[in-house]
Amino acid sequence: MVQVYCGDGKGKTTAALGLALRAAGHGRQVLLVQFLKGQPTGELASLARIPEVTVLRGKASEKFTFQMDERELQRTYDLNTKNLLTAQEQVRAKTCDLLILDEIFGALSCELVDEDLLRHLLEGLPEGVELVMTGRNSPQWVLEQADYITEMVCRRHPYERGISAREGIEF
Repeated sequence: MVQVYCGDGKGKTTAALGLALRAAGHGRQVLLVQFLKGQPTGELASLARIPEVTVLRGKASEKFTFQMDERELQRTYDLNTKNLLTAQEQVRAKTCDLLILDEIFGALSCELVDEDLLRHLLEGLPEGVELVMTGRNSPQWVLEQADYITEMVCRRHPYERGISAREGIEF
């Protein structure tokens, strides 16, 4: 099945990682591909201790995408393509039971991942593989193929009061 966690609210990645923990706890192999994320996080430190979980990340710079130069953008695109191809190979080989494409929608909107490659992955998803995609602004064609759609809506956020992200809570 295909699951989508989208919207402008907090919790998309957290929900996907909760599912990763559940799947790994049942002995399932999890592949987490993170797009547009490069900073170390607490959840990655925890996931590194779980042998059933593999993490691939796709960002060639610590900068925000709007700060990257053409070379950094191209390197990020190339890394994202490589990671998506790796995911596709693992899905086809059935060495991955749960595939999480975290912030894939942001990568799509910034044109830092090949949309046709994602379409091909969705169309060729074998029986028994769960696919989770997260991010803001999910394309309509993805929503039409999803079995689950959960929209996170921001009603209030500490950032609006000038409180920045806190270690152990937001990262």
